Amino acid sequence: MKKFLALTLALMLALAVMAPAAFADYPTKGITAINPWGAGGGTDNCLRAFCAALEKQLGQTITVDNQTGAGGVIGHEAIADADPDGYTIGMITWELASYGPLDMSEYTYENYIPLCRVNTDAAAITVNTKWAADNGITDLKTFIDYCKAHPGEVTMGGSSSGSVWHVAGGYLMNAADIDIKMIAYSDGAAAAVKAAAQNEIQGVTVSAAEARSFVESGDLTMLGVMDTVRNDVFPDVPTCQEQGYEIFYATQRGMAVPLGVDDEIVATLEKACAAAIEDPDFVAAMAALGQKIDYLDGKGYGEYLAQAAKDVPAAMATVGLIDEPAAA
Repeated sequence: MKKFLALTLALMLALAVMAPAAFADYPTKGITAINPWGAGGGTDNCLRAFCAALEKQLGQTITVDNQTGAGGVIGHEAIADADPDGYTIGMITWELASYGPLDMSEYTYENYIPLCRVNTDAAAITVNTKWAADNGITDLKTFIDYCKAHPGEVTMGGSSSGSVWHVAGGYLMNAADIDIKMIAYSDGAAAAVKAAAQNEIQGVTVSAAEARSFVESGDLTMLGVMDTVRNDVFPDVPTCQEQGYEIFYATQRGMAVPLGVDDEIVATLEKACAAAIEDPDFVAAMAALGQKIDYLDGKGYGEYLAQAAKDVPAAMATVGLIDEPAAA
């Protein structure tokens, strides 16, 4: 028995000595980055660009895994439910704060360890070019005038029901006092943009970056950006405010890992994120995509998510998606 106890103690001591070394060597293999949204959308483009920069910092391949469905719930829950070994990371988005109020998931920001915020993107009002031309629509005012003359007839797309771009449509309706029909696309904005380009719907209330390719091809026309400043990629497109409408609205995207990941691994990932955000190739890629880099470190991002957990339900109540949330 004494010999057995001695061997056990020796093994425990060896493991205790080896553990820090194992964490210090992290990562020793490829990493998976879960994306709750479909390939080709704004989140996918942002995540892939950021992962390319992270690979340089971590010295390992990062494979993006698009786990879509249920309005992003499947992918968000997959990030939180992953093994907490540091080899599964993910991009969480604005929608995370909406799942509880919509009874879609019990998961909140508290189910994750935030690493950093990467990006914020303002919504834009973008319409099918041919449809606009056929109906005399040349700017935001003429679009709003048309909607007022045809209440409930104009169909616009975002992403899933209750998602950031769905709520953007609600903001537009409230601010402009119009009635449009919002069509949900559960896999994300890419499907909505394609539908608008094909004139299956009249337009979208997604980010400028997500509509970019079809705007540049001429299939879509951007009428206004819901920001305080113009988009760098579309400097000729005025903000809604410039056109007399006080509409300001944006999504957010950031990196997170499951609860339980070792502190040393989290620190390694946070350090890599801080360096990746300044990587020249990433900066250039985001500029080319028309996406705004808006970095917060892990602590700051956690505080931001906690505030969003209060602000998003309040905004959803304002546009009638949910009842007024109970006071905290």
